[in-house]
Amino acid sequence: MMNCTMSALLLAALLCAAPACLGVQTDESAADELVVFAAASLTGAFGEIGGIYENDTDMSVAFNFDGSQSLRTQIENGAYADVVAFASNKHMNALKGAGLMNNSSVSVFTENKLALIVPRENPAGINNLSDLARPGVKIVLGTKDVPVGDYALQIIDKLANDSAYGPDFKEKVMANIISQETTVSFVVTKVALREADVGFAYVSDVTEDLASKVDQVEIPDQFNVIADYPMGLSAECRNPARGQEFMDLLKSEEGGAILEKYGFDPVA
Repeated sequence: MMNCTMSALLLAALLCAAPACLGVQTDESAADELVVFAAASLTGAFGEIGGIYENDTDMSVAFNFDGSQSLRTQIENGAYADVVAFASNKHMNALKGAGLMNNSSVSVFTENKLALIVPRENPAGINNLSDLARPGVKIVLGTKDVPVGDYALQIIDKLANDSAYGPDFKEKVMANIISQETTVSFVVTKVALREADVGFAYVSDVTEDLASKVDQVEIPDQFNVIADYPMGLSAECRNPARGQEFMDLLKSEEGGAILEKYGFDPVA
């Protein structure tokens, strides 16, 4: 009888220890790290805000920066995130519709808009939007699935519908596109390395460390697109209270000042 009792106790002990022995991540082991999936254009601002969050809490932040469409695909295929921040309502709405977000937590926390970026010396002499249609100009933009590429195509369509640019404007511009990138970071890099004459990027992408390598050419508001940036907790979030603290920091005066420093606009 004693042997049976001891065997049962031993089996119970092994079962209780199994998650740790097998490397299964428990709520306790996940409690000290916040996983944030964020659009590539948020890299600089979120890096700084994440540092403040870590200093103010006992949490570390693990960031995954990528194109919004890529982050969406990762989450749809089972990747774990606590907080999700995109550069597009389109991709956030897809996750909400699939039941992958805590829908009541989702809100737009900042805005952005596009500009043309050119190498610092501007060798192709890109000074206005009409220059995009000039033969031989090398243009780089995002793919149609990445938000910055979708917005760029919307701007090109707006220009093509304006009689001042001529009926064949879009055709000429599209013929000048030499590559379409999966993140805005790749667009900026190609321009900074002079592999392209001009690119469509966010105003926020011309950061202090890039100011010596690229310049901006403004896109007038009537042709520009305002990019909404939504964020929210994932449906699988193991740390909803801590995730909300991070989102509250983004919406705070301190977080807003950092976002503005990086070229983002407050939500109207």
